[in-house]
Amino acid sequence: MSDIKKQAIGVLEQLGLEKWMQNIQVMGNEIMLDMVSHSPAMHERKRLERALKITFEEQMPDYSLKLRILVDSPEKKPDEIKGAPIPGVANIIAIASGKGGVGKSTVTANLAVTLLKMGFKVGLLDADIYGPSQPTMFDVEGEQPHSVKVNGISKMKPIESYGVKLLSIGFFAAMDQAVVWRGPMASKALTQLIRDAHWGELDFLLVDLPPGTGDIHLSIVQQVPITGAVIVSTPQNVALADVRKGVGMFRMDAINVPVLGIVENMAYFTPKELPDNKYYIFGKDGAKNMAEQLEIPFLGEIPLVQSIREASDVGRPAALQDNTPVSVNYEKITQNMVESLVQRNENMPPTEAVRITTMAGCS
Repeated sequence: MSDIKKQAIGVLEQLGLEKWMQNIQVMGNEIMLDMVSHSPAMHERKRLERALKITFEEQMPDYSLKLRILVDSPEKKPDEIKGAPIPGVANIIAIASGKGGVGKSTVTANLAVTLLKMGFKVGLLDADIYGPSQPTMFDVEGEQPHSVKVNGISKMKPIESYGVKLLSIGFFAAMDQAVVWRGPMASKALTQLIRDAHWGELDFLLVDLPPGTGDIHLSIVQQVPITGAVIVSTPQNVALADVRKGVGMFRMDAINVPVLGIVENMAYFTPKELPDNKYYIFGKDGAKNMAEQLEIPFLGEIPLVQSIREASDVGRPAALQDNTPVSVNYEKITQNMVESLVQRNENMPPTEAVRITTMAGCS
């Protein structure tokens, strides 16, 4: 919890109103506060609003208070944004990043094939509407999903590559065609990719989200119940600053998606001719330290090596190779992710997460 949020809660405690707080978020210099009024009477709500605004102006003058007064029981939690499950899909994992250029899509592709190697049935939804890259990484550019009948209804059949089932907006747009859509149109396209597809039986559906936080992220959590999220970052401060925002989004009361951990990509550079050397060109242990600060698991680090880039460019994810330093790295990270997911599911009600019953390939 941030120091500003603690200070704001302290103000509520001074007024004896902390038990009536339903939600509090800090964005920049704004404090967004949802309070429950103990009385439905208008004059009581106005009195509560006036007391809060005067006290916050006196004690936290550098911050603007955005207040919402609700009439409800203080024990009632805000409704979470949860979508209906996808038939046959056990666990839906969102792969996110605070900013672009940190290798999120490359990590997603390699996590998918590693899960497959561990014995799981895997699908991958490329939800990066404006910059789809999974068709390139799986060497299926130019492919188009076919229609299949499921219980008399036409559904899209995902493209399969290396055993992973794929859907991407990239299958429906030419390589040189820019996707210039406003938020509602992009969200509608994403809804079709999710709901009009026949994924079959999957242990894992990985969702490659766009960088940052925005409409697509909200659409995903509204459309499907995300079991957990993985954040990808590089070690430098400019990337880590956005990690906090990404984690904060998933931790919002209305979303409440467990963050399974952070992956540090491009952790160090290893030249091909000097495989034992490590050069920390973007800084050392930045994401690892951030994970400790945010009290979430650190899943592991991935080096900046030429073979990962080459493998992505030719459409064959590097983790498909056996017994290489890169594939071993991804195996450890994927096992850590699955173990984190199992722990989260054991500590959460079954209605909030689907339990993993088979741990193929994990020990």
